[in-house]
Amino acid sequence: MKRFGDLIYTPETASGEAITKVESHTPKIEAPDKVKAGEPFKVKVSVGPHPNKVEHSIRWVELYFEEEGRAFNPVLLGRAYWTPVYVEPQVEFTVKLEKSGVLYAIIYCNLHGLWEARKEIKVEK
Repeated sequence: MKRFGDLIYTPETASGEAITKVESHTPKIEAPDKVKAGEPFKVKVSVGPHPNKVEHSIRWVELYFEEEGRAFNPVLLGRAYWTPVYVEPQVEFTVKLEKSGVLYAIIYCNLHGLWEARKEIKVEK
């Protein structure tokens, strides 16, 4: 029996047929590398190009933050669901942090499973 985390594909761990899906399924995180403590900033998560049909589409994304020094990680920052055909898999979150850490975006494709991307964020006091 696999651990749940072993079921999530990343560009580094994809193998076999999953290698051909890396470019179209790995979430893209757009956010500044450095932010000021307590000041809101935008984090955009998108996927694609990817089909957007009922039979094959990105259905949801979750954004997490692993905070430096926190006893229990990660913190769920937000979740967005998309309806195939009508909505493209792109969302913007407004985030404010007090400590540095790593953002993780997890998306779900109804045919090709869970895919992860991550981005380090430095917080300046």
